[in-house]
Amino acid sequence: MSAPETPVADALKRIEDAFGEGERLRAPPSQDAIRAAEALLFAGGEPITAKALSEKLGPEVDVAAVLMKLKADYAERGVHLVEAGGAWRFQSAPDLSGLFSETREQPKRLPKAALETLAVIAYHQPVTRAEIEDIRGVSLSRGSMELLLEIGWIRPRGRRRTPGRPLTFGTTDAFLSQFGLASLDALPGKDDLKALGLLDPRAAGQIEVPRPSEDAAPDEEPLSDGEDAASFFVDHLREDE
Repeated sequence: MSAPETPVADALKRIEDAFGEGERLRAPPSQDAIRAAEALLFAGGEPITAKALSEKLGPEVDVAAVLMKLKADYAERGVHLVEAGGAWRFQSAPDLSGLFSETREQPKRLPKAALETLAVIAYHQPVTRAEIEDIRGVSLSRGSMELLLEIGWIRPRGRRRTPGRPLTFGTTDAFLSQFGLASLDALPGKDDLKALGLLDPRAAGQIEVPRPSEDAAPDEEPLSDGEDAASFFVDHLREDE
């Protein structure tokens, strides 16, 4: 009875089988061949079959020997060379898996109403709730504003000097960071929106894309301490119910 094959011997056999009956192991690999294979395995971004590796290294290189040498070299390191699904890749050592465990929050997709509200605030700030409703043409649900305040993308920024002194809203630094904007001046203009397919060229001539400002408007006065907190607006809405 023959001895059972070891994992290494089994891997060698699979590599040889990949090259067909006529293929034979060649001379021991050079250090250059080993380094080249190491680079391909690390930088490839996806597992590589022995046959694909051979095409990169050339027919004179014994790919089986290269892979077995790398497998042995990395056996005690933080990453191991492993075979999976007929292809080879580097992966973290099993005993280090705890280093990569983490709890991630599943990002929520913003509802369409919240996205539209955010767009209105971004381009028309400082803007009041009534002005948001007028621009969108529908009543503004408290949920959309609360969600944007909770995420931290909008904030109360002042009050209009008009009867009732309604709150005005604007975007935050977190909004700029989320969308990769250096400032409000970097918001896409009309030409940018057309290029992105977000503005119908037929309607572009009738639409003016406003350029918002972080400066206070002439009819806007800053909020006092405590009134600029997101919770102030939420609590104020609850009082109105």
